[in-house]
Amino acid sequence: MGEGIEKKRRGRPRSEAATSHDEIVNAVYELLHDTSVRDLTIEAIARRAGVGKPTIYKWWPSKAALVLDVFEERIVRKLTGPGTKSSEQTIRDQIQELIRVLNGFVGKVAADLIAEGQSDPDILREYYDRYLSKRRAFTRRVIERAQSTGEFRPDITPDVLIDMIYGPIYYRLLLRHQKLDKRFGDELLDHLMTYLKCPPS
Repeated sequence: MGEGIEKKRRGRPRSEAATSHDEIVNAVYELLHDTSVRDLTIEAIARRAGVGKPTIYKWWPSKAALVLDVFEERIVRKLTGPGTKSSEQTIRDQIQELIRVLNGFVGKVAADLIAEGQSDPDILREYYDRYLSKRRAFTRRVIERAQSTGEFRPDITPDVLIDMIYGPIYYRLLLRHQKLDKRFGDELLDHLMTYLKCPPS
């Protein structure tokens, strides 16, 4: 399914074609509210958008490429800079916002994409490159700033710390064995911050 995701780059069409492009994106966005990525079909997208299947394949080489475009364009909010907040507060705000959105439509589609990626490595690679890598880069900058100012202890590798922050959140998102809520986010960050602010032994 994911073969060719990177072979055919996506470009926004112009004039009348732009209308069809937007109708296709809108159709996917609407259908994903009631359908999983696995069960979503090109036929259903074409029918909802009022276009032929060849029109869809003219711009996207696969269903996965189309869903990833919609995820990036219509579903995921752009990250804003940390501003003047402390690094701890920046991370807390980011985690609480992430938990909030993962409990809704974003979480549904993210979990679907991760599930599909288990049998299609191209999907996981694109999901990482186009979404997760940007969040990791943002958090890495926040951590490195905190380490340079002495707010966080300097002996922790930022990438390991990022996994410590996000790993439990996605664990609960995917397994749903316990609530993924604000209380959990606060407790998670409380434990991590206690460790981050301890002087190296």
